[in-house]
Amino acid sequence: MIRLRLDLFAESLGMGTSAVVLMPQEAAGIGMTGAEAAGADGQGGASAGVPVLYLLHGLSDDCTIWERRTSIERYATEHGIAVVMPEVRRSFYSDEATGEKYWTWISEELPALLARTFRISTAREDTFVAGLSMGGFGAMKLALHHPDRYAAAAALSGALDVTTLDLSWAGTLGARVWGEQGPAGTDDDLFALLRAADPTTLPALWLDCGTEDGLLDANERFVALAEERGADLTSRLRPGDHTWEFWDEGIQDVLAWLPIRR
Repeated sequence: MIRLRLDLFAESLGMGTSAVVLMPQEAAGIGMTGAEAAGADGQGGASAGVPVLYLLHGLSDDCTIWERRTSIERYATEHGIAVVMPEVRRSFYSDEATGEKYWTWISEELPALLARTFRISTAREDTFVAGLSMGGFGAMKLALHHPDRYAAAAALSGALDVTTLDLSWAGTLGARVWGEQGPAGTDDDLFALLRAADPTTLPALWLDCGTEDGLLDANERFVALAEERGADLTSRLRPGDHTWEFWDEGIQDVLAWLPIRR
């Protein structure tokens, strides 16, 4: 894999920000048995670009956390997929009421910038998103708002119901992101988005949450609603807590589940 740390200016944020990008290469390296870069063998042609996974961080983390807590580079090499890990601070992947426009950055500006800069496919069938906790919320938000852009989306221990999420411990975080009225009735209500969605147009969805996780109730309710609406959902409510041991195992299973072009 080629690893790049991007330090760049985001017009939607009005400031510099960062991201980590992993790009496949044909030579996997000693000790690796990874797949060759997508398109390198003539399937789709080199100009088509490689499949990409946008991998989102949680509330207390940054764009480097997936690399520091898992072997995501090794896992991605085995599947021949690019991985983009952007920085969004504690924004809940939203255009903050009294802060920065991280939703605009993640959903619009960053994908367009990457498409101009790297050999990453922009085809829906090659584009995936996943994340943990706050990042799981972000992944489902992207999937529900833009089902035409993503073939699959995965939430690991996702903070899926921000309308009931207790953020009193986080000081002014909630007010900064959603204002004094809170997230209810906004475009961040995933349950309202799922109820309104046409299930036949949605990406394939994956939900993984530990039975000892404090976010289990919201995940169970999301599973029930997705099943009621007829969404294509794979769910796993299994023993585990809000830990990197759980997510390290989970992201390997997500990569195996994704319909990546071979």
